Amino acid sequence: MTVQLGQIAPDFEQDTTQGRIRFHQWLGDSWGVLFSHPKDFTPVCTTELGAVARLQPEWRRRNVKVIGLSVDPLESHHRWEGDIAETQGAAVNFPMIADPDRKVSALYGMVHPEADPTITVRSVFVIDPAKKVRLSLTYPPSAGRNFQEVLRVIDSLQLTDGYKVTTPADWQQGGDVIIAPSVNDESARALFPAGWTTLKPYLRMVKQPGL
Repeated sequence: MTVQLGQIAPDFEQDTTQGRIRFHQWLGDSWGVLFSHPKDFTPVCTTELGAVARLQPEWRRRNVKVIGLSVDPLESHHRWEGDIAETQGAAVNFPMIADPDRKVSALYGMVHPEADPTITVRSVFVIDPAKKVRLSLTYPPSAGRNFQEVLRVIDSLQLTDGYKVTTPADWQQGGDVIIAPSVNDESARALFPAGWTTLKPYLRMVKQPGL
């Protein structure tokens, strides 16, 4: 199965290190980040789980719940968490899904047979409060994920959901944004009374709203 942008994220019920959950119910009205690992006790993913744990204040500030997954059972997850706390200086403070039956992995298309039919690829899904998938990423096994980039995209999504703007390449919080092409100049004058800079008729830069 391929999960595409704009689709409702598949719901499931599965055991996690923090108890059994029904995914949509667990998300509630929060944003969600679901990210998978090939298997427990892998070096790159050990560093990633520590990084995600250290970012807990940033996830909370954005109303984001994070949840991990690998195909190993709960007992293995719990033992791995000890290694993560020891080596990364942060205890895992979010649930890890146990997926030994590959149920969730199959729902989200996380098993790529040409890569390895027995383990999950390293996927990231960002899901909004309406349960729609807004971002999907797949990483190679050798490159650790950049969770600052995941935060940056969530910032962009939350901003552009609230205002008629889009964000340019390499945008960061506080930077100029682009007036959405669907907004004509007449409407833009009401939405952005301080004005904007027109580089091309289709490229109108404006100060980030809401600051």
